[in-house]
Amino acid sequence: MKYGIAIRNMGPQSSRATMRDCAAAAERLGFDALFVSDHLCIPPDDAEGSGGRYLDVLAALAWFAGATERIRLGVSVLVLPYRPAVLTAKQIATIQELSGGRMILGAGVGWMRREFEALGVEKRMRGRISNETLRVIRHLFAHDAEGYTGELVKFPPFVFAPRPPCPPIWIGGNGAPALERAIEFGDGWHPMLPADKLAPMAAELKAKLAARGRGGDFEIVVRRGMRLDDLAAARAALAAERAAGATYFILDLGRYADARVFAERAEAFMAKVAE
Repeated sequence: MKYGIAIRNMGPQSSRATMRDCAAAAERLGFDALFVSDHLCIPPDDAEGSGGRYLDVLAALAWFAGATERIRLGVSVLVLPYRPAVLTAKQIATIQELSGGRMILGAGVGWMRREFEALGVEKRMRGRISNETLRVIRHLFAHDAEGYTGELVKFPPFVFAPRPPCPPIWIGGNGAPALERAIEFGDGWHPMLPADKLAPMAAELKAKLAARGRGGDFEIVVRRGMRLDDLAAARAALAAERAAGATYFILDLGRYADARVFAERAEAFMAKVAE
């Protein structure tokens, strides 16, 4: 199992100094990747804990690329319907290029109704928009200059450069549409399910992948908070995730006070819980 860690790109912890120090700690401690979270338009009555302050995830990952050397850089998850497909592909390619191929693209359809309203996007279209965006991303990373005609997006040939290798795409979501999206477009699946509900769906996904001749390094990703004051319980919880089929664990430390607390808890996890 590989281990990533979430760094808060929201609230008071999203200062330049705190994020820099958290990223340095994550890299020093040997985490595979750091992850940020996507919101663009937080309603005032949903701002508790963040104050509505969110740094854009793609801009934040570009900044992290320059602040780190080895650790991979992920988003958990990018809400695809919020952004134009071609622009999104260009931003992803830029981060992938400038980071030396360290990006991980977690991708989802979104859920917050008022955020969709603020952005002028029809929530009922989120699945179709997400599928189209994923097709555009795959198309552009596969072709230097080839036009595209889809259901919602159309463009003539243009030079898509730089064109580094496409980053791994992990599809977020819990239900059947997310599973099918992961099989069609993904290199991994990133649900938000407890271990007991993850197990049967992970088994179903693995069977469907095998039927299509896929599998191999396909990741099943979970993101969890974890109490570190009971190490036996923490180890048991991690073992349950592994038994359920998870191959990648993102540690979410919640609203840590500062970079020192972040580093202490991250170190405890890596030294005493992770295997």
